[in-house]
Amino acid sequence: MTSQEWGRVDDDGTVYVRTADGERSVGQYPEGTPEEALAFFTERYAALAFEVELLEKRVQSGVLSPEEAVESVKTVRAQVTDANAVGDLAALGARLDALGPVIAAQREVRRKEKAAKAAETREAKEKVVAEAERLAESNDWRNGANRLRDLLEEWKALPRIDRSSDDALWRRFSTARTAYTRRRKAHFAEQNEKRESARAIKERLVTEAEAVQDSTDWGLTAGRYRDLMRDWKAAGPAPKDVDDALWKRFRAAQDHFFGARDAANAALDEEFAANAVVKEELLVEAEQLLPIEDLDAAKRAFRDLADRWDAAGKVPRDRMKDLEGRFRKVEQALRAVEDEQWRRSDPEKSARAEDLVSKLEAAIAQVEADLEKARSAGQEKKVRELEENLASRQSFLEMARRASADYSG
Repeated sequence: MTSQEWGRVDDDGTVYVRTADGERSVGQYPEGTPEEALAFFTERYAALAFEVELLEKRVQSGVLSPEEAVESVKTVRAQVTDANAVGDLAALGARLDALGPVIAAQREVRRKEKAAKAAETREAKEKVVAEAERLAESNDWRNGANRLRDLLEEWKALPRIDRSSDDALWRRFSTARTAYTRRRKAHFAEQNEKRESARAIKERLVTEAEAVQDSTDWGLTAGRYRDLMRDWKAAGPAPKDVDDALWKRFRAAQDHFFGARDAANAALDEEFAANAVVKEELLVEAEQLLPIEDLDAAKRAFRDLADRWDAAGKVPRDRMKDLEGRFRKVEQALRAVEDEQWRRSDPEKSARAEDLVSKLEAAIAQVEADLEKARSAGQEKKVRELEENLASRQSFLEMARRASADYSG
């Protein structure tokens, strides 16, 4: 459509635009021709159309938020409605109206995206809260505090959700942090109290250890050091720097005592080496008594050897077990022979054995008589039973006779 179709110029140079509601004056252009006047106001319309087209592109591309788009449409519509321009202003208004559904659709998409992001954020915050609550019940004093600090940073990095939900989750998170911190402080306060108690105990133990480090009562003092070490372990750790210093003093006192004891024992071992030679010679004599043939003679000889063994004195500690073991082996052999001889000559056991033989012989005589009668009567089943009974009793009788012979022998 030409500019003449949308407007006209009056004789006085006033320019009118035609609208659905009739003509409306848009200005004057007295200096030029009517064509120039219409061209001037038509260019204004072209500028408005370009602005509407630009707005359409920006809205459809999603560059503007729905709220920004609504405001922009409102602004441009005001410019079109009151425009001092010649052209199809109604068409421009219709194009602006057509942007309404586009903006509404974009608003719905953004609403869904916002809801999805809110749900994602809520889930992330609930995970942060759940982990904080687990930590609040744990005893991970070393890593728990660091992890709670990390969780706090994660929380800060997340956007807010609806206020009531966000506040409720924050209260749970804050409560968990407070509970963990309170329990952690109580734990370390208890640990400090225990360490201070351990310090006092260990200081006393060190004092006792240093007090007996020069003792020469080797056995009693070695036992005392074992007791002190047991008490040291039971005391638990003191503050580390104090604990290390006390342990150095305690260990130094121990080493001093046991070093002196080892030196004294080494000197005694050297002194007792000659005694070991004597006892080795006595062992040769003692072991020649085996195997024992004459018990009384062997006992007399062993008593003499035992007296000489005791008189020989102590031997080095590393030889003691071997030498004593060999000597006791001979002694045990003597006792075994002596015990066996007593067992064989025990009057009470001999009498019980003879009584058992007598009873078995009487019982066998009765079974033999019953067996003869059964055979005469032809009672085959009873004969078999009595024969089995007789065989069993005769076997027991043989064993009883051997036992009786051992005791009487």
